[in-house]
Amino acid sequence: MLSLEKIAACATWSVVAIASAHAQQAPQTGRAPVVSIQEAVAEAIENNPGLIAERTGIPVAETALITAGLRPNPVVSASADHLDALGTGFNDINGAGPSEYALRVDVPWERGHKRELRLDSASYQQRIIRLRIADSIRRLTLDVTLGCVDVLEAKAKLALAQENLQSLERLVTLNETRLKDGAIAPVELTRSRVAMLQFRSNVKTAELALATARTRLKAVLGRRPGNGSIDVADTLKTPLPEHAPDLTNIQQAALAARPDVQAIQLDQARSQADLRLQIAQGKIDYTYGAEYRRQQGVNGTGNSLGFFFSAPLPVFNRNQGEIARVRAEQEQLNRALDAQQAQVSSEVVTAWQEYDTARSLVAEIEKDLIGPSQQALDTTTYVYQAGATSLVDVLDAQRAFNETMSAYYGAQADYRRAASRLTAAVGQEVTP
Repeated sequence: MLSLEKIAACATWSVVAIASAHAQQAPQTGRAPVVSIQEAVAEAIENNPGLIAERTGIPVAETALITAGLRPNPVVSASADHLDALGTGFNDINGAGPSEYALRVDVPWERGHKRELRLDSASYQQRIIRLRIADSIRRLTLDVTLGCVDVLEAKAKLALAQENLQSLERLVTLNETRLKDGAIAPVELTRSRVAMLQFRSNVKTAELALATARTRLKAVLGRRPGNGSIDVADTLKTPLPEHAPDLTNIQQAALAARPDVQAIQLDQARSQADLRLQIAQGKIDYTYGAEYRRQQGVNGTGNSLGFFFSAPLPVFNRNQGEIARVRAEQEQLNRALDAQQAQVSSEVVTAWQEYDTARSLVAEIEKDLIGPSQQALDTTTYVYQAGATSLVDVLDAQRAFNETMSAYYGAQADYRRAASRLTAAVGQEVTP
């Protein structure tokens, strides 16, 4: 009798073992290609359409550097004056003319180091774009990781549903044998078959959830809808740390590491450079010129050379508007930085609380629920096989076990999601 009890216990314990194995095993040849979470993130960074579009901003910023470094063009002008185009006839009597031909070159001279300041201001834009791309990669990494966790959770719950169905199928087979022997009433077999059909429906629902999770993951990775399926080689269950990371430390780390905060800080530096440029733009530029002039008259010809200097009078326009604009922009950026830092701190606190709660929930389920629910299922199954209890008790124990394991897989998935959100909120890895 003791050996039968051990056999029954081993059979029922195999439900969890096989479900876990199904959740951790990679698909076999001919099924969906398997990727790790790290490989999925790398693929998304390479192929995500939104990120590809953002990267095109880098060459645009590089062209701005080319424009900023250009010097003003010299101006060449030619003129022909006092021409006898109307047929007057230039002679000694009327004294008209003489015809004059001139070639002149004017060279602007930029003052106030405008070219150097333009290059300095334009150089910030490329670095700001790279930081914004880094922030997009941070958010994309979170989306991919969450998508992979959704797939892992759906796989684990599908494996659990399949094992539950197999357990009910074995129970139906047992009841068919017992009915032939006259050990149970026909209604008992009918009840077990109805329960089996319900679990079969649960399998279909779990299959749909897995297919939906894979479709969402493919979209984040940048794969086309018809580009095959995908699977994730990982497991939901991860070691739990004893404590959550220190909140004050990770808040400070987030303010230093987050690329969106760094982008605003760099934008502030760009605004300072832009202010220096606009002040320099308020300084007037000089223009130097030289002219060669030839006179062609009835009394002879003559050649002459002239030099010119011109400068605008800064009476009205001293670039006051652009200087005021940049100063107002600096105030706006200061406010934006304060708001972004407050948002980052809030995101870290929220993610930390979610992480700590999820970690505690997983630990409590592992400590208080899994063992008792498994033991109750083992005992009820063994007693039913001995004919000392009803099918209702077995189904109740099975449903309690299913709910416990489903909650456990959900809690494990929530823990992985919370850890990923905390990492994304801080901008660097802070959890084991």
